[in-house]
Amino acid sequence: MATSRFHLGSAGTQTAGLGFGGTGPGVLTEEYNGTSWSPGGNLGTARRYLAGCGTQTAALGFGGYPPPTSASTEEYDGSTWSPGGSLGTARYCLAGAGTQTAGLAIGGIISGTRLSATEEYNGTAWTGGGNMGTARRFLQGAGTQTAALAMGGDTAASYPAAVTNTEEYNGSAWTAGGSLIVAKSFGAASGIQTSALVFGGSDTVTLNYNGTIFSTSPNLALATGSGGSPAGTASSALAFASGPPQAVEEFNGETSTLNYKTITTS
Repeated sequence: MATSRFHLGSAGTQTAGLGFGGTGPGVLTEEYNGTSWSPGGNLGTARRYLAGCGTQTAALGFGGYPPPTSASTEEYDGSTWSPGGSLGTARYCLAGAGTQTAGLAIGGIISGTRLSATEEYNGTAWTGGGNMGTARRFLQGAGTQTAALAMGGDTAASYPAAVTNTEEYNGSAWTAGGSLIVAKSFGAASGIQTSALVFGGSDTVTLNYNGTIFSTSPNLALATGSGGSPAGTASSALAFASGPPQAVEEFNGETSTLNYKTITTS
C-alpha cells in the first residue's frame, strides 16, 4: 500500500479490494486491482477502528474513533464517499459483514464497555438486531446479514487476551458455532458462514471454517491483516495493512494435482 497504517476498514475481494481510514490522516482510501494499489476518494470523516463491508464499487464504512466515538456511516460508489444513515449506537473496534444495502455491525466498544449489540443496515437506516451471547471488541466478521459469523475478539474478562468464541447469526438471533483453534483478535476474515477464512491480526495464523469446525490453513508470512476482503471467499482472500512494511498477501486456497496415465489395449 502507498500509506502505512493500522486499524483501517476494508471491503471488496482479492482482485478488487478496498482499504480506508485507519491511523494517520484517517481519511485515505486505496483500491487494489489484484496487482497494485491506487488512490480512491477520501472519507468524509477521519477515523480509525472502523468496520467495513461490501464491494470495491459499493462499500460501507461505519463506526470508529476520531475521537469522539463515531456513529457515522459512509457509502462508497467506487470513487466517492457519501453520508449514509448513522448507527443507533456509536462504537469502535467493531466487526462488519454483508453488503452496502444489507450490512451488519457487530459488537465493539464504547466508553470502556464491550458491546453485544448487532445492527442491520438496509441501505438507508440501521435497526437493532439480535444481541451476541458474548460482548466483545476487536472481533472478526464474515458472511451476510442473514448468515453471518462473529469470531474471536476480547471480552472484559479476557483482556488483554483474545477469546476463541464463534457465533453464527441467522438474521435475528446468534447461536454458538465451532470455537477457534487459536484465540484471535485484530484480524480479518473472508467468506460465508459455511466456508470462511479468518487470518492475521496479532499473529500469522490462518484458520478455515466449514460451518462446524475450524481447521488450520497455511500461515501468513507476516503478522498482518487488520484489513481484508470480506466480500471474498475462503479460497480467495486478501490480507493487508498492519503498519510497516504495508504488506499485502493473497490466499488462493489449496489445490490438488491429478496424475495422468496412458492406457493402451492389446
